[in-house]
Amino acid sequence: MTITDQELAREAAQAGAAVVAAMYGAPLARFQKSALDFATAADIEAENAILDVIRTARPDDAVLAEESGHTGSEEAERVWLVDPLCGTLNYAARSMLVAVNVTLRVGSEITAAASVDPFAGETFWTDGHHAYVRRDGVDEGLTPSPDSRLVDVNLDPPFPNDPDFRAAVLLTETGFIERFRVRVVSTTLAVAWVAAGRRAAYVTDGHLRDSVHFAGGIALCQAAGCVVTGIHGQPLHTGAGGLVVAADQETHAALIQLIGNQFSPGR
Repeated sequence: MTITDQELAREAAQAGAAVVAAMYGAPLARFQKSALDFATAADIEAENAILDVIRTARPDDAVLAEESGHTGSEEAERVWLVDPLCGTLNYAARSMLVAVNVTLRVGSEITAAASVDPFAGETFWTDGHHAYVRRDGVDEGLTPSPDSRLVDVNLDPPFPNDPDFRAAVLLTETGFIERFRVRVVSTTLAVAWVAAGRRAAYVTDGHLRDSVHFAGGIALCQAAGCVVTGIHGQPLHTGAGGLVVAADQETHAALIQLIGNQFSPGR
């Protein structure tokens, strides 16, 4: 029986997550990518495990992977976006806040995505229309909720809209302090948590089209019914870019207004 794309996304992400979990806590070789960024042996081995699963089932598909880059035809309609270990710095510091992300883009549409928490044993996944979390083989639909008032904010560079917008400045706004409580998880697992009702919202700057880090989480949130826009409330991947994903319209509107304060004259 042929495996579906949704099943393949889950299977590939779970294969990578098994490697991440197995290598946790062990001394790991580091491979410097820039002055402030590196991969570990776990990133590379997890990516290899993911790619083995994808290439066995879909040998003609292209892949864009965090560590090995683009393989396959540049004109391919089907492209797998692979982030084998989102939260490498967390992981290297022996923090379990990480995710393994596998996403399929067909043309301009995300048709399958899986984001696995290797340590909680949860797989957040979507077929592009509905969003679920799988625990012990059982799927539960994802339901966003603003009730926690927790907003996760990405404070890592780059900051393409600096000096007009910095997420760190958002945290000092009186309106933010009065309404929300900040969290900084430093992994895109937090984006899936918005879809699951564990976060009220997530905010980041950046240009995220075809991002191996964010594509899956964005698809999960859209399928779950979250409000998903750029930092000005504009359609994703347009204008200033960025990402604001919120559990409901009210939370989203409040964040867009607070972000807009940074673009006001004199700020």
